[in-house]
Amino acid sequence: MYSEPVEDIEVSPNMSLRDLVDAYRKMHGFVAASIVKAIDILKEMRKHADTRILTFTGNLVATGLRGVLAQLIRERVFNVVITTCGAIDHDVARAFGGKYYKGFFEANDVELREKGIHRLGNIFIPIDSYGPIIEKVVYSVMDELIKIKDKWPVSELLYEFGKRIDDKNSILRAAAQSNVPIFVPGIVDGAFGTALFTYSQTKKFYLDLLSDMSKLADIVFHSKKLGALIIGGGISKHHAIWWAQFKEGLEYVVYITTAVEWDGSLSGAHPREAITWGKVRPEARKTIVYGDATVILPIIASQVL
Repeated sequence: MYSEPVEDIEVSPNMSLRDLVDAYRKMHGFVAASIVKAIDILKEMRKHADTRILTFTGNLVATGLRGVLAQLIRERVFNVVITTCGAIDHDVARAFGGKYYKGFFEANDVELREKGIHRLGNIFIPIDSYGPIIEKVVYSVMDELIKIKDKWPVSELLYEFGKRIDDKNSILRAAAQSNVPIFVPGIVDGAFGTALFTYSQTKKFYLDLLSDMSKLADIVFHSKKLGALIIGGGISKHHAIWWAQFKEGLEYVVYITTAVEWDGSLSGAHPREAITWGKVRPEARKTIVYGDATVILPIIASQVL
């Protein structure tokens, strides 16, 4: 049940991230212990799971963590991505010249609105760096794509957008280059999806959502071992664990979240709850790390990479 004693540590300004993680392992302090366990699970998952799913929420792509997410995809630490329309929004906007700025939570939101600035937490996004860019890019790319066919699965559509992006930190570009499919079950819930809708009002074009379900089903059913890193909650988290149940559940899973369990939310639910639904195997290697992904993910990713 227990065998290793807690050790006191000291820190140094010259410590590397590896040194820091080693210190976490010795001191075994609360979230520090969860970070160490997450690293161990993901390293094992990378070696033994043929299907490795990465899910994340859109807000993270508005921050510089976008580069880390792209790196994890580019280096195929994960080979399936499930995310939100917001993630596509921010990736496209930033890839095509949108400028996002360091802001602060305590800003006067009425004043920001008057100045034409969206606030996402402590990120400031000028209106011209968001909606107009996304709409312009969607219309331009779709003019090319409807010449090929007028019915597109979302994952194929995103692959085509990724091929047209020249930004090394782009998630879509990294996925296209590494042949990693991106699934967005809530594609219409954002600027990108809205632009697809308005485009379809003047030119013949259809989204084929069921083809993506078939593609994801094939990936899951043909996998030998399933693993996932699930950052945040909502639809991207649920879509991953929902499909995992059809393969008797995930065998490796790490949750990173700020949500709590006691309100019954999916976002706050622990991996152990998913066992009851068949979404995580009883014998799975699993953990939950509480905290902000912008702090936690760079530490974990540096060790898994």
